[in-house]
Amino acid sequence: MIDYNKFLNDTALNIKPSGIRRFFDITATMTDVISLGVGEPDFKTPWHIRNAGITSLQEGKTRYTSNWGALELRHGIADFMQRKYNLEYNYKNEILVTVGGSEAIDLGIRTLIKPGEEVLIPQPSFVCYEPIVKLAGGIPVKIALKTENNFVLTKEQIEEKLTDKTKLLILPYPGNPTGAIMEEKDLLAIKDTIINNNLFVLSDEIYAELTYGENKHISVANIEELKERTIVISGFSKTYSMTGWRLGFACGPGEIIKIMTKVHQYAIMCAPTTSQYAALEAIKNGDSDIEKMREEYNMRRRLILQGFRNIGLDCFEPKGAFYVFPSIKSTGLSSEEFCEKLLYSKKVALVPGNAFGESGEGFVRASYCYSVSHIKEALGRIEEFLKELK
Repeated sequence: MIDYNKFLNDTALNIKPSGIRRFFDITATMTDVISLGVGEPDFKTPWHIRNAGITSLQEGKTRYTSNWGALELRHGIADFMQRKYNLEYNYKNEILVTVGGSEAIDLGIRTLIKPGEEVLIPQPSFVCYEPIVKLAGGIPVKIALKTENNFVLTKEQIEEKLTDKTKLLILPYPGNPTGAIMEEKDLLAIKDTIINNNLFVLSDEIYAELTYGENKHISVANIEELKERTIVISGFSKTYSMTGWRLGFACGPGEIIKIMTKVHQYAIMCAPTTSQYAALEAIKNGDSDIEKMREEYNMRRRLILQGFRNIGLDCFEPKGAFYVFPSIKSTGLSSEEFCEKLLYSKKVALVPGNAFGESGEGFVRASYCYSVSHIKEALGRIEEFLKELK
């Protein structure tokens, strides 16, 4: 019998599977489970966007686009970034259309990181950053974000982790799983540290349009001195409820985007053509769709936040994305113990906080991409579970 492990890349072999997926796999074997685990909009892609994709198929628009993405879509993305965030990018050479935001993250890290160079990763955060850094030959350096700082990254935390090998800082805001945001004052506070230490920034802004409160999303690229050393990652999945269309994009300095496109050219060729035509319709005529979804999410955000507090779990108020990150430290259970016991006893699925890094231990992630009745039912079952623990 062949020992396949001898043929496998050691780095790929030793990467841990996603902790999120493990609980989804358990849930899939059960019936009548109420899940707050999935980080995916429950809205269907708006009809006018779907129709644009359908029409492109009917018209036979099924050929490859440019490696960079369809020119008219890149033009639309440039207009979008200017209109929404006052960021100017040349659609000809500073924007790349990718297969979801995740591919854009992978391309950015692979383009910038040489073997042995270090990447600062604030955690708890999205699960893909650390494995991608390792696959690129880089060294992930984790920064534990703190509840008392509203999960905002500070200058002191960056400086504590700096070495002569530090190359890249990942900024995951608005954040998954915490829902934390960084305001302009927070970004200005770390500006000099980034510049003085010659760091590059990969800013994952996939949830930028899902920001709540008076202040709209501010990109690190809005800080004039930082734009030239920042890759902004975004996409259509969360903004327009287009997860299955698998379309994202990267904006940044032309010299960097050019090399990212070269890697993309050999690995992918181009993003799906049908999805690009649907995305063009979204970005041109979808502003009202964004607003409707954001209003609905904001109502659910307030509901679930207050719900967790009412049943006795401390919960930081998220200002972005569509997650809450309540603390379960008062129960005496670990994150995984809490989620497993809750799942098997009350059939409610949450995601353990340590799936997003060690600093997520003592928390759980709950998504509010669900109906009000669904959220209320889940909260009711969690309250029963907490009473039975006492």
